Amino acid sequence: MTDDRQKRENAEALAIRALAFVAADPELLPRFLAISGIEANSIRQAAREPGFLAGVLQFIAAHEPTLMRFSEESGIPPQQVSAALRALPFGDDGHDRSA
Repeated sequence: MTDDRQKRENAEALAIRALAFVAADPELLPRFLAISGIEANSIRQAAREPGFLAGVLQFIAAHEPTLMRFSEESGIPPQQVSAALRALPFGDDGHDRSA
């Protein structure tokens, strides 16, 4: 497995943990849904779309108290969230070059 592919798979796993974190929080989930424009019953379908997982990490990273709480609860350093974001499609400007 290539290093880039491993990074992307690790980033996807981290983003899925972040999504579970958001989904389990009665205050964060409605805010995430409102900002993303996704309906609660469409999350599974939306999760298959390119950029969705990057959007979850962007949501977490955009609010420092949320990022810090996610980091504390998951044991994942905040810097790792940023690195994971860059490894996902639409997480940075170079995503389309790695296809």
